[in-house]
Amino acid sequence: MSKLTDVPKRILIGRALRSDRLGETLLPKRIALPVFASDPLSSVAYAPGEVLLVLSIAGVSAYHFSPWIAVAVVVLMFTVVASYRQNVHAYPSGGGDYEVATTNLGPKAGLTVASALLVDYVLTVAVSISSGIENLGSAIPFVVEHKVFCAMAVILLLTLMNLRGVKESGTLFAIPTYVFVAGVFIMIVWGAFRGLVLDDTMRAPTADFEIKPEHQGLAGFALVFLLLRAFSSGCAALTGVEAISNGVPAFRKPKSKNAGTTLALMGLLAVTMFCGIIGLAAATHVRMAENPAVDLIHDGVAVGADYVQNPVISQVAEAVFGKGSFLFIVLAAATALVLFLAANTAYNGFPLLGSILAQDRYLPRQLHTRGDRLAFSNGIVLLAGAAMLLVWIYGADSTRLIQLYIVGVFVSFTLSQIGMVRHWNRHLATERDQAKRRHMIRSRAINTFGAFFTGLVLVVVLATKFTHGAWVALLGMCIFYATMTAIRKHYDRVSEEIAAPEDPEEAPSDDMVRPSRVHSVVLISKIHRPTLRALAYAKLLRSDTLEALSVNVDPAETKALRDEWERRGIGVPLKVLDSPYREITRPVIEYVKSLRKESPRDAVSVIIPEYVVGHWYEHLLHNQSALRLKGRLLFTPGVMVTSVPYQLQSSEAAKRRARKRQEWSAPGAVRRGPAQTDRAKESSQST
Repeated sequence: MSKLTDVPKRILIGRALRSDRLGETLLPKRIALPVFASDPLSSVAYAPGEVLLVLSIAGVSAYHFSPWIAVAVVVLMFTVVASYRQNVHAYPSGGGDYEVATTNLGPKAGLTVASALLVDYVLTVAVSISSGIENLGSAIPFVVEHKVFCAMAVILLLTLMNLRGVKESGTLFAIPTYVFVAGVFIMIVWGAFRGLVLDDTMRAPTADFEIKPEHQGLAGFALVFLLLRAFSSGCAALTGVEAISNGVPAFRKPKSKNAGTTLALMGLLAVTMFCGIIGLAAATHVRMAENPAVDLIHDGVAVGADYVQNPVISQVAEAVFGKGSFLFIVLAAATALVLFLAANTAYNGFPLLGSILAQDRYLPRQLHTRGDRLAFSNGIVLLAGAAMLLVWIYGADSTRLIQLYIVGVFVSFTLSQIGMVRHWNRHLATERDQAKRRHMIRSRAINTFGAFFTGLVLVVVLATKFTHGAWVALLGMCIFYATMTAIRKHYDRVSEEIAAPEDPEEAPSDDMVRPSRVHSVVLISKIHRPTLRALAYAKLLRSDTLEALSVNVDPAETKALRDEWERRGIGVPLKVLDSPYREITRPVIEYVKSLRKESPRDAVSVIIPEYVVGHWYEHLLHNQSALRLKGRLLFTPGVMVTSVPYQLQSSEAAKRRARKRQEWSAPGAVRRGPAQTDRAKESSQST
């Protein structure tokens, strides 16, 4: 079975890598930027649209607030980037927000942050893939008609790419990410040149549309609430910033410095792109609506259900470059591709955080180990499964999914910055060097402002998005929190139960007391070679009591077994258990329990002969009763189970086939001479 699955596994994800090659998978800054920053960089493809969608509730007149909302997002982005640059230098081990909160605020705060980040990573994959599918669907109708299927197919493809390893996936993702960034900057520069220097009139395809406002003449608190909601939607541009602080171990040395530089570069690029698209959207008169079929009016008539509302970036590119132009097509393709690849931020953050949580016994230990390609394979697969479930539930609709977004990331932002303030307070209490104290005070001021600002945004997000779907994200966080707490309690309980006593003489236990006697039982169905081998092995153990045990399912076969047993004179007493209902497992279990009940201080050793076959399909024909029996005996205290394997001819044939493959000579091998291994073998035989 392992050989059957190993070949496709190697084709899909490549050969296994040795542990000592981990250093070769570390990332330089040019690759780390698209790997860890593809999410915030690509969010400029949908964040401006989310701002305009919310403002459209009040009609076109509210669009003039979009530049001010962009300014607020820029201030928040620079604040978060400056704050996280302190994090990567103070905590470079890769724990990120989770480590900061746990160390400075306690385990409960750390677990809250971890729950928020895990939910956010799952949503990052679901939102990015769904948005990419919608962008691609504007050009390929089949994609729109089968959104869920196509989204799941892309998630599977990304999963395979990440299973190949961080460095390989990063190299694959670098080109489209850089093409997208370059395309957006060219669009901004060329659009500014056309508008400011050439004084051209650039109009988006929706420039002549009117918007039917849901609420006209908003003022006072209602207007403030609408602007806050638009601001919270624009904060989607900040998602993924924390991934760099979680991924510091993946950077080349000096890790903290390289991570800080990458973080600053990411913030500068994202802010410039976001502001540029918002500005061009205002200049080209882009119109967006939450319900375009009804709320978008063209020539006095609603556009209808057949109308497909293209994203803001597509409309701006059409206005600047011209529909169907080379640059328009390149940017459209790069936008769709980079939205798919934006999920890679989560594919690097989720498994790494899962590994740290597993090490702290909050998640299953399988998430802590690296796979064949030195990636955290189990975490990657778990993330893909959770994201596919969300895509299926929400129908790959990015507008519905994005309402769940942002909450988790701002929970982690806020708690992390509060933790950093306490971190600096603790160090300032003992530090006497004035230069270092000045640096710490400056860092504390940055983190204090960051904690205040992100906390304020968290309140805004909860207030404006709770009824629109944010409650689902909070529910997911509670589920993660409860699950991880239960897992930790289980691991702690098991550790306490299996811990060896400090002084064995003062605290004797049944586990350390030698059994009074060992009663060995060999299970028999027929007398054949596996049976004889199991009996020979049992005699070698020199147990205090040895007997053979069979179950009477067929009286004729049982009589034949007794006759042959006596004829051969095996010398081991044979006991036959009656089974009126033709069961095998239950009579054996009851008999073993009766032995334990009669002599609780005795150990019972159950010896089971088993066949070893050479083909995976042959396993279905053998050893099923033995598997069921072993599974039941595991829950019987004081019982040891031993399997005595007997290799069948098919197994030996498999060995010969493997040996023949090893000795096979490739074309030209005779001309080149024997391989080094053959020479070594010949020299060892001659000696």
